[in-house]
Amino acid sequence: MKITARNPEILKSVKLENLRNYLLDSGWYEDRPFLENATVWLKQEPNNGEFEILLPSQQDVGDYAIRVGEAVKTLAEVENRTPIGILGELLTTFPTLQIQGLVSQIQAPINQNIGKVTLFGVVFDKLRKINVFLANDYYIIAMKAYQERLPVLCVGDLTRGNDVLMLNNLQRFELDNI
Repeated sequence: MKITARNPEILKSVKLENLRNYLLDSGWYEDRPFLENATVWLKQEPNNGEFEILLPSQQDVGDYAIRVGEAVKTLAEVENRTPIGILGELLTTFPTLQIQGLVSQIQAPINQNIGKVTLFGVVFDKLRKINVFLANDYYIIAMKAYQERLPVLCVGDLTRGNDVLMLNNLQRFELDNI
């Protein structure tokens, strides 16, 4: 799946709590309710005036993805960042993500050919460390890539927790033929 700031599936997966916390941490404040299913959030920017975000009160409303998309677009404008960069901070799970990277570290195998590997890959417009546990043939491919400094291509579910990215449910791990 290609991650874009307009993909409804990705926008629906942004947790309402994460978006609300991001707004609070970024100096936004909840101004007033809007009808029965949303709230209006405001932020005053000294040089650019006032900005407004309409935040749904529940994640299961029909236009949730649209509202999150609008919020991401507004945040990107206010913070002078890319929408994809904002999304990268809001999401904690990125399903079926394809990553191209370099193997930067291989830990000694836990048993047989199972070991933890650290990749450097671009995720949401930033070079990031990604940890993945590999077994058997995938571990052997990772060792070859590490020794010969070859890029790899992998597909799996990326999760973020405590500033650590993990690639889980690996579907593919191979040398990248650029």
